[in-house]
Amino acid sequence: MSGRNSTKKVLKFKIVVAGSKDAGKTSLIRRYATGKFTSDLLSTIGVDFETKKVDVDDMNILLNIWDFAGEEKFRTLFPAYVSGASAALLLYDITNKDSLDDLHDWIEVITSVHNRPKTLILIEAKCDLEDQRVISREAGMNFFKEYHFNGNLLPTSAKTGENVEKAFEMVGTEIVKNSLTKCPNCGNFYPIEQKICQYCGKKTQ
Repeated sequence: MSGRNSTKKVLKFKIVVAGSKDAGKTSLIRRYATGKFTSDLLSTIGVDFETKKVDVDDMNILLNIWDFAGEEKFRTLFPAYVSGASAALLLYDITNKDSLDDLHDWIEVITSVHNRPKTLILIEAKCDLEDQRVISREAGMNFFKEYHFNGNLLPTSAKTGENVEKAFEMVGTEIVKNSLTKCPNCGNFYPIEQKICQYCGKKTQ
């Protein structure tokens, strides 16, 4: 990306994280943002928020991560936050069959929103409980292929930290691949969802 300024600026991307209640969304996000695991986290009420920087292809990226409550009564909030997001990260609990079935509804909302995310990522949660697995890898892969998710289907564990960093690095990599475009004014790359270039500050659309 040779047109960029020598001084690197931070590219900001909005990510929404969705899945059923108790699937492990908040634990995963907290583990990624703080490096810590808390077993007694309360269920998210409405929406929670975390931020963290990640380096992708020599670019500084700030991930603004929105964590949505899995309960049905909070889902009316979801469409408003999905619009303009660069990526949606969906996860299911390998020990709970309903958590995978529930993702059909989440995807229906995501794909019906105007200005919807160009990157969809699917991960398995609670893989430290492999001996309690009820959702086979084959079932997960079939779901992955059905909805044409980006990247790979990763097994993760907020408790042990397995693949947590890797999952969000994959989100960043896929966003860069799917959501950057060149500014017609300065030649730098910026998130296509935004109407103003983060480098020159000029309108691009």
